[in-house]
Amino acid sequence: MMNCGCKRRTLLGGALAGLTGAMLSTRLAFAAGDRYDGDVLVLVSLRGGFDGLSAVVPAGDAAYYQARPGIAVPKARLIGGDRSFGLHPALAPLLPFWKSGRLGAVHAVGMPAPNRSHFAAMEELERAAPGTSTRTGWLDRMVGGLGGADPFSAVSVGQARPARVLDGPAPDVGLSSVDAFVLNGESDAKPIAATMAALYADAPAALAGTATRLLDALDTARDLQAAGYTPANGAAYPDSELGHALRDVARLVKSDVGLMTATVDVGDWDMHENLNRRMPGQLADFAAALAAFATDLGPAGLGRVTLVTISEFGRRVTENGSGGLDHGYGNAMFVLGGHVRGGRVHGRWPGLAPAKLVGGDLAVTTDYRSVIAEILRTRCGVNDTAAIFPGVEPANLGLVTS
Repeated sequence: MMNCGCKRRTLLGGALAGLTGAMLSTRLAFAAGDRYDGDVLVLVSLRGGFDGLSAVVPAGDAAYYQARPGIAVPKARLIGGDRSFGLHPALAPLLPFWKSGRLGAVHAVGMPAPNRSHFAAMEELERAAPGTSTRTGWLDRMVGGLGGADPFSAVSVGQARPARVLDGPAPDVGLSSVDAFVLNGESDAKPIAATMAALYADAPAALAGTATRLLDALDTARDLQAAGYTPANGAAYPDSELGHALRDVARLVKSDVGLMTATVDVGDWDMHENLNRRMPGQLADFAAALAAFATDLGPAGLGRVTLVTISEFGRRVTENGSGGLDHGYGNAMFVLGGHVRGGRVHGRWPGLAPAKLVGGDLAVTTDYRSVIAEILRTRCGVNDTAAIFPGVEPANLGLVTS
């Protein structure tokens, strides 16, 4: 799979089919003075329908405890909270970043209208242009608008590599991992890359472009692999898919390859049963991975990164008969970065009293696109956020500083 100025999943003859651990990439060479100097936007997609009410608990809303008599997080166990909200205790690795103001949350966020189908909701979430004929992904529109000219401008990392959010003409690359980015079958006896370079050496740019980008990508990957990587500041990533992916994102940020955005997926949030058995472990891994990422980058590195979480929908307010939660609507987002106004929950809380719900679900008072648009405008230098999110104005939450 690839996207390099040609349609996604187009292959160069069949030569690219031998790429292992990647979709496609190329070295990014910004001209002096043209280098992107905004934040690297890291998007973490919590697939399956994240229960924001378990992670960022509305402890000051009595209706929460009434609706979840068997699975509500007791007030006495909450951390980092105030009279209105508290964090799930499994998020303890993130507590230092919450207290220092580098991690915040936005509650009661979501799409303009409920959509409780995993596939349809995720497609809408990543296209982010309901009511229009736009079919590109919003990260593709962001990268294109910022002038990203190379796949290393936008990278998806991990085993589950999202396509829709990066669909479109802007180049991007999908990596299972940095160290797995190799040309399968390459050897001294079979110099595939050298053969490809010779084959396209005198070809017109329109024909040679994809091959050139592939070869440059392989050169960049070899440089990264030869350099190796040891996380800084004692950061200890969990041995999990999310931990491995965020380790590679930090590696790319610090390697200065011209990254504008990186996207990572983490699934298994669809907890229809036994939520109290499953949620603590999931949140603990999530927290450990994000905490290691922030620690690894250090204050300077985190100062040029903003990480934001999204999910296709939240969960029902009321627990079901299996000790779990069915598909819902409103949700919570986390935002982590050196310029985040954290340590608090942003957004307008609508309440969980029955009359305040939308079809039994938490109402959405803030469009998730407006949250991201505020970050793009304030931290990434995107002036025309309407080109990325048609018909949506950036929020004015004061979530990040300029």
